[in-house]
Amino acid sequence: MSRVGKMPVAVPQGVDVQIKDDQINVKGTGGALSLAQNALVKVTSEGGKLSFVPANDSREANAMSGTMRQLVNNMVVGVTKGFEKKLSLVGVGYKAQAQGAKLNLTVGYSHPVNMDMPAGITVATPTPTEVVVKGADRQRVGQVAAEIRATRPPEPYKGKGIRYADEKITIKETKKK
Repeated sequence: MSRVGKMPVAVPQGVDVQIKDDQINVKGTGGALSLAQNALVKVTSEGGKLSFVPANDSREANAMSGTMRQLVNNMVVGVTKGFEKKLSLVGVGYKAQAQGAKLNLTVGYSHPVNMDMPAGITVATPTPTEVVVKGADRQRVGQVAAEIRATRPPEPYKGKGIRYADEKITIKETKKK
């Protein structure tokens, strides 16, 4: 059995988990998330803990038990604490401005880049060169952060662009005569 799948998911106080035959719903202070249930995994709830057992002895069921366990754990953590990704803008004149559910980026193009945030995702700019993406759904937070970064990815010669706060860019040496 999968090592990750063996560990039960602890459900903290204030989090409501409903297991139906086709869906798993998690509701908490940070919002509500749902996940389609897989036929290869049996999910049981007992004593405030969720257990994930493969439905049969196949390799796919074993792998899917660990995957389902981690997805549900991310849902539980998301509705309690939430997830966030920090981005930094590096370049002369590069700046970001959050206005409600919109993000305005000035990143060296002849025009400003306006991005609409999906529902459940909030964006903040503590400084003009920092962007913080927050939300309960880990996958959507990462996807929105990747889309923001894709507007101007860091280039390898000067390092200008939008990068994750913990990302290290390897600077290439320029061509010599």
